[in-house]
Amino acid sequence: MTTLAGRTILMSGGSRGIGLAIALRAAADGANVVLLAKTAEPHPKLEGTVHTAVREIEAAGGQALAVVGDVRRDEDVERAVACAVEQFGGIDIVLNNASALDISSTRDIAMKKYDLMQAINARGTFLLSKTAIPHLERSDHAHILTLSPPLDLHPKWAGGYLAYTMAKYGMSLVTLGLAEELREAGIAANSLWPRTTIATAAIANLMGGEEAVANSRTPAIMADAAHAVLVRDPRVCSGNFFIDDEVLAQEGVTDLEQYRVAPGSGPLQDDLFLDSSEADA
Repeated sequence: MTTLAGRTILMSGGSRGIGLAIALRAAADGANVVLLAKTAEPHPKLEGTVHTAVREIEAAGGQALAVVGDVRRDEDVERAVACAVEQFGGIDIVLNNASALDISSTRDIAMKKYDLMQAINARGTFLLSKTAIPHLERSDHAHILTLSPPLDLHPKWAGGYLAYTMAKYGMSLVTLGLAEELREAGIAANSLWPRTTIATAAIANLMGGEEAVANSRTPAIMADAAHAVLVRDPRVCSGNFFIDDEVLAQEGVTDLEQYRVAPGSGPLQDDLFLDSSEADA
């Protein structure tokens, strides 16, 4: 299979950034996209809303539905799943995109932020995946794709930002567990993570501003990598912790200059949880 035409994707977040880029790439095939997201009104620091995202997806060639809600709330997740099934007849793909970021040290992080990351990242990923399973079981091409890193237990990651590491690794444990638990059902569970930082609001606002953005890649690299994973046979492609450039290399794409925010500029910035970068190799 090389297209997501007619497939229905249920995504957490997606109003902007990587999630929206993945949605737009799927829409170019003619996919249906249901977005469960909080941003219903314009935010002073964040571009776009769930409603503007729906318009972009439709303009790109897909069908879309906005479900205003919070992945932390059981009733909102249940409503999103029900809306997806009612509108499009089922669910083929769950995309766990919503995530909160705070890389403060253990001494400095507020427990409110700790709780937020655990609730959105780990619990939200578990909840959305769990709630959609009965419908994924009815699909002949069922995927759960989570934007989370490989499980690397080197002490430097937990030692550098323990709260964030726990929350992101919680997402990755969902991948590890569901890949095994759902194998016989033919439902794939994989994670995808970028080799470098990606030019998103989180990078701009929390990890270095304009300089960090200039040393990043665009969300398009994650969109193309996600698409390549999601068209694979779920019965054989499961339990993987994919890195974006490695996925594209498997597809024969090795010239990644097109994905740089500032082509020809200095070294790209490694993302977290990866020991070394091959981005400029």
